[in-house]
Amino acid sequence: MTDFANKRWPKWLLFISFAVLWFSTLGYRKLISPDEGRYAEIGREMLASGDWLTPRLNAIKYFEKPILQYWATAANFKLFGETEFAARLWPGLTGFIAIIALYFTAKRLFRRRNDAETRAVGASVMLASSLWWIGNGHFLSLDMGVSSFLAIALFAFVWAQQDDASPRENRNAMLVAWGAIALAVMSKGLIGLVFPGGTLIIYSLWTRDWKPWTRMHFVKGIALLLLITAPWFVMVSRTNPEFAHFFFIHEHFQRFATDEARRDGSWWYFVPVLLAGMLPWTALLPQIIRAGWLSRPSQRFQAQRFLLAWAVLIFLFFSKSQSKLPSYILPMFPALALLAGYTLIELRRRSWLWLSGTMLTLGIAMMVAAPFIAAKGSDKTPQIYNAAFSQWALIGGIVITVTALFALWSAIRHRFDLTLIALAASGLIGAQIPMLGHNEFAATNSSYHLIDVIKPQLKADSTVYMYRYYDQTVPFYLKRPVQLVDYTDEFKLGQTQEPGKLMNTEAFLIHWRNDPAPVVITNPDHFRLLQRQGLSMQILASDPRRIAFTRPASASN
Repeated sequence: MTDFANKRWPKWLLFISFAVLWFSTLGYRKLISPDEGRYAEIGREMLASGDWLTPRLNAIKYFEKPILQYWATAANFKLFGETEFAARLWPGLTGFIAIIALYFTAKRLFRRRNDAETRAVGASVMLASSLWWIGNGHFLSLDMGVSSFLAIALFAFVWAQQDDASPRENRNAMLVAWGAIALAVMSKGLIGLVFPGGTLIIYSLWTRDWKPWTRMHFVKGIALLLLITAPWFVMVSRTNPEFAHFFFIHEHFQRFATDEARRDGSWWYFVPVLLAGMLPWTALLPQIIRAGWLSRPSQRFQAQRFLLAWAVLIFLFFSKSQSKLPSYILPMFPALALLAGYTLIELRRRSWLWLSGTMLTLGIAMMVAAPFIAAKGSDKTPQIYNAAFSQWALIGGIVITVTALFALWSAIRHRFDLTLIALAASGLIGAQIPMLGHNEFAATNSSYHLIDVIKPQLKADSTVYMYRYYDQTVPFYLKRPVQLVDYTDEFKLGQTQEPGKLMNTEAFLIHWRNDPAPVVITNPDHFRLLQRQGLSMQILASDPRRIAFTRPASASN
């Protein structure tokens, strides 16, 4: 493995191939609801309105998260157009940068060893091919951005605290860490401070190592943190007095302590997420944990224990939280990958065989499952879509099986460098294929096809209503906000501040009769409800989950 890592052209070939695979698929799939539609639309409205201070969703104030990713998305739309690629570019780019940062940090961490390059390549390859890092890097949400900035903060801190770091190196690395913390705060709020600070406290109590506290450059660091974060928080609070309480109290403390967001789960909620998300490297998890837990105490900075404390804190924090989503533990993965660098060279053939066998089993399972997937169907997801997706699952299973067999063969022959690359290919390509295949479900979980039909039929004075229903992708593909009718959910704060943005059913029925060309989008249940109220409706387009209709020209309601 060392020979491969120390040769320049294989590394560059590996890097270029990875970059092409990573970025080329960002724009293939249609945006889906809710997250992708929501965060794309906020960026689109920011660009369209020119208001770069107050985020709005469907023209309604939206303060659940900070501004950074909205700025980035709006800028991408300006540069590349309002496309799926531009919408997903920020998570794709930040995830990619974190992998590069991991490589250089690992080289610095292991530079006293002859195999530093091998460990750095191996650790970065493992993160780049982990299922959960790939998935979140190709999905539009806020979690990859904040995870990447937290990863950079973690890497920079570990770099700064190396005992052989010069005063200048320590200062510069710590300023990078403080800057990354600030960008994490601007991405998703106070967790950008909680995880670095909490990890340092746990590490110091565990190891009795208090020296890092003297090398933090608090004055310069806090000044940089405030320089990056304070201007927007101050200005948005002055312009919108309701922001501070909602964002800091409701969105942080109340969401953590209560199940108001309806995202609760059992204490073991994140266990399967972690195990599946680490594929194809899941079998290494016990050794990774052992590398941190059993590292020898010393007078030096103990990076292994700091990395383990980081990962454990994030896992336990969100396990305790009353608001859980699978992507919340994503910031664990860079720390686990860097920890893996300590164990990579020491892995014996049996470990490589276990890793290869795990992926071989997964590949065979996907091939076996494909016909069963094809036969499934429901009212909301007709069998035809499952049948189409099953072909992608089958191809993904074949790719994983073939690469896993090659990894198995390489491990038997003690060619662990080839085993590493084959397993990485099984993770990266094997994950990408089913993700691309998920676009077969776009007709049910995205509104693009519905909008393609009704958009040419909209008149200049048409108002588009969404009745007791909201699909996050509709405003983005429609390229304009819609009028909500009897729908609140995440718009509650904004509608309280701007009551005119919400319409009740009685007002809607008046508009229905008087608007020259009303268009309504709702789900089948509420469509039937309106039918029972005697409305004459002409269906413009429909799918299993939504119906778009207008008033017939001859109707009198």
